[in-house]
Amino acid sequence: MLRLAKENPRWGYRRIHGELVRPGYQVGASTVWTIPRSAHVDPAPRRAGPTWRQFLHTQAHGILTCDFFTVDTVLLSKLYALFFSEVESRRVHISPV
Repeated sequence: MLRLAKENPRWGYRRIHGELVRPGYQVGASTVWTIPRSAHVDPAPRRAGPTWRQFLHTQAHGILTCDFFTVDTVLLSKLYALFFSEVESRRVHISPV
């Protein structure tokens, strides 16, 4: 287990567990997590980047959401609309198509 972690530094605990289980070793996932940590071998590099929530918060000024939908009227005609929303200000822009 430690050899796998040292030889493959990009592998995480789940990958190491999968590689051990494939040939028939019976080892628990928590064991694969415990042994390398106790030997001070971190198999996967720590991610230094922001969380998804932090990313969205910092990028909200440039993110738009959109939707395209139809509305059937009482007179049996169909209206098409394209819907845009700014994530940061939550302003809505609707443009008929």
